[in-house]
Amino acid sequence: MVRPEPAAGLVLVLALHGAALYGLWSYRLIPMQDEVATLLVNIIEPERPPKPPEPPKPLPPEKPRPVEPPRQLVAQAPVISPAEPVAPPPPPAPPAPVVTAPPAPPKPAGPVTLGGELSVACPERPPPRYPSISRRLSEEGTVVLRVELDEQGQVARAAVATGSGFPRLDEAAQAAVKGWRCTPARRDGQLVRAVALQPFKFVLE
Repeated sequence: MVRPEPAAGLVLVLALHGAALYGLWSYRLIPMQDEVATLLVNIIEPERPPKPPEPPKPLPPEKPRPVEPPRQLVAQAPVISPAEPVAPPPPPAPPAPVVTAPPAPPKPAGPVTLGGELSVACPERPPPRYPSISRRLSEEGTVVLRVELDEQGQVARAAVATGSGFPRLDEAAQAAVKGWRCTPARRDGQLVRAVALQPFKFVLE
């Protein structure tokens, strides 16, 4: 048979716990299930400062290389015994002949300029022919020709140095002087060309 005392004590303890819970709930000391929230706390670790770069390690000092002494190149000739024959040295080459260029031929000198008029050195000198048209037109004047003689004394060229003003008179003087025969000029005993001036005066009588 169960004793009633322990049961009464258990009921009393339960009643006290229920009253205590009710009092706590009435004073809002115990939150309701809807108010209960789960708080998750993540601990954020502070960022660590980057590590400073490590200073470069000093290189070990290089060992000085030994300086080799300069090499000398020595050409060694084989030792010739007295019994071995030695070839005589080759004879010296003959000197090259000196080629002298032939002397250049003397350049021909310019013509000799005759002093005075050409007629002095010309024994054969027919006079010029007066053009008939110039007579009718009363053309008068003086022509001065520059005459060049060759080595034989013949007229090689006759050019007008000073004209008379009438081409017909100038041409008549040139035609006349080309028929002259003159004494050849000489230089150092050799026949040379010569140049002289010769005037012609055309006057109507």
